[in-house]
Amino acid sequence: MAETAIDYGAVFKALPGMVALLTPELVYADVNDEFVRVSGRSRDQLVGKYLFDVFPDNPNDPAATGMRNLEASLYRVLATGERDTMALQRYDVEDPERPGEWQKRYWSPVNAPLLGSDGKVVLILHRVEEVTELIRARGGSAGNRGSRARVLEAELYTRARELQELNERLRQAHSREREVALALQEAMLPAPRQVRNHPAAVRYRPAVGALNVCGDWYDLVDLVGGDRIGVAVGDVVGHGLAAAGVMGQLRSALSAASRVAAGPAQALDVLGRYAHVINGAESATAVTTFIDCERHVITYSSAGHPPPVLVHADGRTEFLDRATDTPLDARPDPIPRPQAETTFTPGATLVLYTDGLIERRREDIDKGLERLADALRGHRDQDPESLADTVLLELLPPGGATDDTALIIVRL
Repeated sequence: MAETAIDYGAVFKALPGMVALLTPELVYADVNDEFVRVSGRSRDQLVGKYLFDVFPDNPNDPAATGMRNLEASLYRVLATGERDTMALQRYDVEDPERPGEWQKRYWSPVNAPLLGSDGKVVLILHRVEEVTELIRARGGSAGNRGSRARVLEAELYTRARELQELNERLRQAHSREREVALALQEAMLPAPRQVRNHPAAVRYRPAVGALNVCGDWYDLVDLVGGDRIGVAVGDVVGHGLAAAGVMGQLRSALSAASRVAAGPAQALDVLGRYAHVINGAESATAVTTFIDCERHVITYSSAGHPPPVLVHADGRTEFLDRATDTPLDARPDPIPRPQAETTFTPGATLVLYTDGLIERRREDIDKGLERLADALRGHRDQDPESLADTVLLELLPPGGATDDTALIIVRL
């Protein structure tokens, strides 16, 4: 039996609840038939019009907050890309047949993002259930029952307002914590820059739903003795301020150790001993590379971290995986970590990253590594900044990854 194409436009119009599509400017892009019927407005009065021109607050009610609450919810969806379920709202509506007369109405709205291929919100799905009749305890005419209905209406509305106020306080607290976290991240991570004469690009993407700060980190340092640079990435388990604090300590320690260590293995030995005394550094991983640009040699060592990728000028990809060891806090003190060397020619590209870039649930990690190698080979002629954007676009899911991601690309 041949498959029948589904007419999603017809499905949208026939949905039993009130549904509208809003642009990021909060203009009606489309509404379904139920929205037209319940709102009492025609399609021409809705589509192409600014939401709050069509449904302003009741000017006769100085305590009206429906418009302000709905606007805040919609802007949260635009800012976060996440669904927002609102508390019960009283939002009076002007009678379309009697201008100046306002009807007391109660609504239960849900606002959900529709994301484009770049992960940004392109439309908001605004679904509304009118619960006015439920609040008025439909069907009761006796005095006692009418009295109980008014009490129920008042209690439901009061509880909804209390819930909304509590949610707003929580959002404000989260916003303050996010500002602190971002300031902490900015202070602890080096700004993207050129390392000596070598263009470099870095990208930092927290997991979906995280605080916009995480335990992944990167570092670029000038090493003493000729044209030598150090490039490293690391990963601390967890998200938020606690993970960021541990990340900052480990990054600073490795940065200092790299400047005096004989090689990357010794730098990771020092960092491992330091990780043993830091709460929250359990199972932290790192990889560091020392690049001698005069000799065209990369020396590297890994503490439980995914291998860097060297993209040679001819397009060949090489995973630097011959010096992989246990995570930072798992190595017995007297045993030195391994390190290995590889060579390159000018024009090669070195790529370091954290596991959020390649790992997917219920998928072998080799598939993620293969995707990364394919993307780097296919776009190796791009400059580091463009290449970093391309790699993230091709490897991260459209809605964002479930794990943090750091990426650093250096043209050698």
